[in-house]
Amino acid sequence: MMHVRLLGDQGLLFELDGEGARQHHEQLVFLCEMLERQRPPGIVEWIPGFAGVAVVYDPVRTSAKAVERWMRRQAVKWRPDKEKVARRVVEIPVAYGGEWGPDLADVARLNHLSEDEVIRLHTAPTYWVQMIGFVPGFAYLGGMSARIATPRLATPRPRIEAGAVGIAGRQTGIYPLATPGGWRIIGRTPLPLFQPNSAAPSLLNMGDYLRFRPCGLEEFCALQAASQTGNPPVKVTWEHGGGMSGEGEH
Repeated sequence: MMHVRLLGDQGLLFELDGEGARQHHEQLVFLCEMLERQRPPGIVEWIPGFAGVAVVYDPVRTSAKAVERWMRRQAVKWRPDKEKVARRVVEIPVAYGGEWGPDLADVARLNHLSEDEVIRLHTAPTYWVQMIGFVPGFAYLGGMSARIATPRLATPRPRIEAGAVGIAGRQTGIYPLATPGGWRIIGRTPLPLFQPNSAAPSLLNMGDYLRFRPCGLEEFCALQAASQTGNPPVKVTWEHGGGMSGEGEH
């Protein structure tokens, strides 16, 4: 079901039931793709979020009622059994533990697991990018196993390095820039997540999927050196949604 809220006199927020679930995510991606393809007259921009999409419109060219009618027409077109389109899947190599993942031991201890089990559970799923937020290029990921869910740090660190892979509650994500943060850091990727001077600044975008894989120190340093040349070796495949794994182990 779709819920609609006014955002001032030039915007509407469309929220969907089932927040955080993969089916909810795929329906939200469908709506954003319909906006991109059809570009309805009077709609200025749209901003996808975790639970819905905000649509900004020009009140001289259209109205809130017209925008709502258009969005509702698109929403009823979506069918989960038909939306098996090819999706971009990005592979993210991660050096887990040690200096790269200072909180891996705590995540393991708090969940009564070994560090190897945490890594196995973290690399098992195919994650989906629910939204980009917090800072440019920060992807909030759905699909993490509940078995490694861990509360944020009681006191955030003043600096988290770019590429740090963290866990906060039931979510995992990657810091694209060096910023303060309170997520539990379990590893780091050498790939740049955000390059402001690139034609496509963010490596990950809503609608993408990704898989983590462990990498050793030697590979990490080689990938880091290659990334610094401005041509990071990113492995991307295209896969149909029906063939990708859902949430991790519970």
